[in-house]
Amino acid sequence: MGLIHIALFATLDLVGQAPGSPDEDPEGFPFGGWQSPLLDEVAGAQIGAAYKGTDALLLGRRTYDIFAAHWPYQEGGADNEIAALFNGVPKYVASRGEPDLSWAGSTQLGPDLAAAVREIRDRHEHVKVVGSLNLVQTLLREKLFDRLDLWVHPVTLGVGKKVFDGGAVPSNVTLLEPPAASPNGIVYLRYGLAEGTPAGGE
Repeated sequence: MGLIHIALFATLDLVGQAPGSPDEDPEGFPFGGWQSPLLDEVAGAQIGAAYKGTDALLLGRRTYDIFAAHWPYQEGGADNEIAALFNGVPKYVASRGEPDLSWAGSTQLGPDLAAAVREIRDRHEHVKVVGSLNLVQTLLREKLFDRLDLWVHPVTLGVGKKVFDGGAVPSNVTLLEPPAASPNGIVYLRYGLAEGTPAGGE
């Protein structure tokens, strides 16, 4: 059985909406692209290393559309390594609609998302979930993840979709390696899902 590995960028108040650009998820959100001014070489290297070994992508519809419009055209450029990886592995898309699956290697998941994700986990070794907050919340709620990589950025926004908005159930996680801070104050946290649920206090 393989691993479902979630990778997320979040603010200190755990907003995960539209880190990459103002056009990513603009509806009612004025801070799109908040990550860009904070990204530094150390965090960039951590992100690149976290993708090593990925043999499938699991994406929500919005993230898939953004990636499909970008990564097929980046090979040979500055981001060639990650572009070649993303373009070469199977892409699984969680969507209730009818997405354009023209990006090579793309497949839409069936209506039983939990069953489809379990099947993907059995088929691949390292399945990476990038962004896709609505999908992530379903995976958290169903405990259909094995690892959670979280880059916490030193900024608060006060508005926006949060990583755990309505998508968490009582769960134990374990820290897989010591937290690492980049020069710009981005803290990298890597957790693994652990057995059981949190014990109540007395």
